[in-house]
Amino acid sequence: MGNQIKSVMLLTAMTAFLLIVGNLLGGRAGMTLALIMAMGMNFFSYWFSDKIVLRMYRAKEVGPSQSSELFGIVQHLASNAGLPMPKVYIIPQQAPNAFATGRNPDHAVVAVTEGLLNLMNREELAGVLAHELAHVKNRDILIGTIAATMAGAIMFLASMAKWGAIFGGFGGNDDDSPLGFVGMILMAILAPIGAALIQMTISRTREYQADATGAQISGNPRGLANALAKLGAYSGRIPMDAQPATAHMFIVNPLSGKNLASLFSTHPPLEERIARLTGMRPDTPPSQGGGTRNAQDSAKDFWDSLK
Repeated sequence: MGNQIKSVMLLTAMTAFLLIVGNLLGGRAGMTLALIMAMGMNFFSYWFSDKIVLRMYRAKEVGPSQSSELFGIVQHLASNAGLPMPKVYIIPQQAPNAFATGRNPDHAVVAVTEGLLNLMNREELAGVLAHELAHVKNRDILIGTIAATMAGAIMFLASMAKWGAIFGGFGGNDDDSPLGFVGMILMAILAPIGAALIQMTISRTREYQADATGAQISGNPRGLANALAKLGAYSGRIPMDAQPATAHMFIVNPLSGKNLASLFSTHPPLEERIARLTGMRPDTPPSQGGGTRNAQDSAKDFWDSLK
């Protein structure tokens, strides 16, 4: 229930921010446009945002016949966490990364890049997948997809403001923008930063929680800690074609080292995440149970099978 309330609060905050930005940029015309966008985005965020994000990254669904190891690890971890089996997707990019999406555990998706599959050993891959399933278990995935689509709308409005300032506002009359030409340019710069700050607030806490829950689901914090260390070493070397509006959804920031984007990182420091994981006791059963037969024994059997 807690994260459902957070989803409503996020939706309300992003909608209000969208309306304020629209009003400041275009007066009544801008606010009307923002209201229409907000209504549309609220609807599509709930029902279609996962499909939009997957299509954005050209992700392809796979089954046991296409990727038996990946599918099998997800299947076992989902069972251990007491979750329905999510759909599994592969993103055709060499930068190592992963994310989960969907509106609830019954409609969840776990997506990994080809680069992640090439880089990780089985133990590390299982750690990453457990982290993503933790987002599903903690019901973070709807929050993440809502933030992504609404941030995209705010960035779209900011882009319109830039061109509106050049060509005379949203509607071409004196009511267009209370800020004037210079104010519209400033808002075009500041609005995406405001959206990024909202994403940061949501994402940083979620990542720590997902690391801890993922370690509990898998029963082995070491796998995820080693994976995060590898991701930290390789993510900056191999650039990822990623959109800023969706950066918070990934297990590590896909925009690392990309100009100003790194200053507004949606993720906590990897060093801190690794330190928290290495301080955890291995073979820890899931704290929320969720229908497992014997979580600790199941986790031990699973990790033994990976050795």
